[in-house]
Amino acid sequence: MKREVAAGILAGVFFFAFLSGLNPLPVLLFSLLAYFLYETGGLRVIRRQLGGGDGQIISNVTFQQIGGQAAAKKELMEALEFMKAGSKAEALGIRPLKGILLVGPPGTGKTLLAKAAATYTDAVFLTAAGSEFIEMYAGVGAQRVRSLFQRARDAARREGRTNAIIFIDEIDVLGGRRGQYQGHMEYDQTLNQLLTEMDGIKTTDGIRILVVGATNREDMLDPALLRPGRFDRVVRVDLPDQEGRLQILQLHTANKPLAPDVDLKQIARETFGFSGAHLESLANEAAILALREDKKQIEQRHFLEAIDKVSLGEKLDRRPQKEELKRVAVHEVGHAVISETLRPGSVAAVTITSRGQALGYMRQVPEDDYYLYTEDQLRGQLRISLGGMAAEEVLLGTRSTGAQGDLEQAINTAKRMVGAGMSHLGIVSLSDLPEIELQAAVREILNEEKAEARRIIAEKKELIADLACELMEKERLEGDELRARLRGGEAVGMAARRETTGVLAS
Repeated sequence: MKREVAAGILAGVFFFAFLSGLNPLPVLLFSLLAYFLYETGGLRVIRRQLGGGDGQIISNVTFQQIGGQAAAKKELMEALEFMKAGSKAEALGIRPLKGILLVGPPGTGKTLLAKAAATYTDAVFLTAAGSEFIEMYAGVGAQRVRSLFQRARDAARREGRTNAIIFIDEIDVLGGRRGQYQGHMEYDQTLNQLLTEMDGIKTTDGIRILVVGATNREDMLDPALLRPGRFDRVVRVDLPDQEGRLQILQLHTANKPLAPDVDLKQIARETFGFSGAHLESLANEAAILALREDKKQIEQRHFLEAIDKVSLGEKLDRRPQKEELKRVAVHEVGHAVISETLRPGSVAAVTITSRGQALGYMRQVPEDDYYLYTEDQLRGQLRISLGGMAAEEVLLGTRSTGAQGDLEQAINTAKRMVGAGMSHLGIVSLSDLPEIELQAAVREILNEEKAEARRIIAEKKELIADLACELMEKERLEGDELRARLRGGEAVGMAARRETTGVLAS
C-alpha cells in the first residue's frame, strides 16, 4: 500500500515538473537510487550508523545449542514463562518481569542465552552495548535509551509479534553507580532515563518488553537498577564444570572429523577453568593444527597442543642459553615430581618450550572440579608451587627469577589460608590484621611447605637430574612418560636400598 501511494505521489511530481517546463530526469534518477538503497538495506545501515536504525534481529539460537549452562538455562526459562503464557500469568495476577540480569565471567555464553531467550519467547531481539549510550554531549545517551525502547515496540508490531527483548551488553558501563563521575552528568542522566523506561514498561499496548542485561561486574551497578520491579532476576552464568565442558566440546566438534584416538572426556578434565569461548577456540585451534600437518582428521595430540596454545599462547622462537635451559628443565621437573608424589596421575605434561611469558611449564590434570579446598589440599598446592624453586636450590645451589610467578601464586594461597583460619593466628579478620602479623603468618606457612618440598626433592635428587637431562633432549615429556620414569627410578632405588641392607646385615 505504501509503495502504491509513493508511486502516485512521484508520478504527480513528474507531471507537475513536465507542465512547468522543468527537466524531471534528475528527480527520477534520485528516486531510483533512493529506492535501490531502501530495498538493499543501504539506508537502514546508514541510519543505524547515525543512531537511528532499528537494529532488530530475529534470533535463531535455541537453548539446545548452548551447552554447559544447565542451571542458568533452567532458571532463565522459568523466568521467561510469563512471556510464553501471558494470559495465564495475568489470570493468576502475576506482574510481568521487566528485567533479567545475566552475571558471569567473560566468554560464558551470556549473549547466546539472551538470543535463545528471544527464540524461546518468539520475541524480536534488539541488542546494544552499554558504551553506545555514553557521549560527551548532554542528553544524547538519554535520547538513545528512549529511542531503543520505542524501536523495540515498533519492531515487534512490524514483525507481527507481541514480545520484544532488549539485550544490553556491558550494562555496567551504562548502569554504574551514580555520582562517581564528578563533572560528567551524562552518565547519571542516561541511567535515570533507563530507570524511567523500565518503570514505564506496560503491556497495555499489546507489546511485552523484557530487558536482559549482561555484566561481569555486578558490584559496579547502581542499587536502583537491581531492585525488584526493574531487574527482577539475577541469573548466574558461571564457568562450566567438567560435564558442562564435555557438552560444549561435543557441540563445537560436531562438524569436525575426529580421529578414533580423540577422548573428549580427557580433554574436558584437562581444561578446568576454561569458559565456553575458550573451548570453542580450543576446538578451532586443534583443527588448524591438523590443517597445518595436512591431516584429514583431528587427533588427540592436536587437542592437547591446542590446550597449551589457548592457555599460554603461541610457541616462541626464543631459545635460552644452555645453562638457562638446564635451570628451566630442573625447575619444571621439580614441580612435576612433587605433584606426582602428592597426587599420582596429576601431571598432564611438562615442557621447556617457551610460550607467552613462560620459558617452560608443567600442566596439571585436576582430579575433579573443586569449589572448596581443605588445608591439606592448599598445603599440597604450596609444595607444588615451591617445588621448582626448591629443585633449583638443591640441584643447582641457587635460585633464579623464574620462581617469581610461583612465589606470587604461593603468597596468595597462603593469604587465603590465613583468612580461612588455617594459620597459627587462628580465626582472624584480614582487613583488621596488622600487615606485619599477616606477613609473619604467610612467611611461616611458606617456610614450612618449602622445607617439605626440599625434603622430597633431596630424596629424588638423582632421578630429577636424569629427568631434567631427558627433558632437555626431548623438550616435552607427557605425563605417562614421566610416571613411567618415576616408577622405574623408585624401583631402582628400592633395589639399591635392599642391596645395601643385605651388605650391612652380612
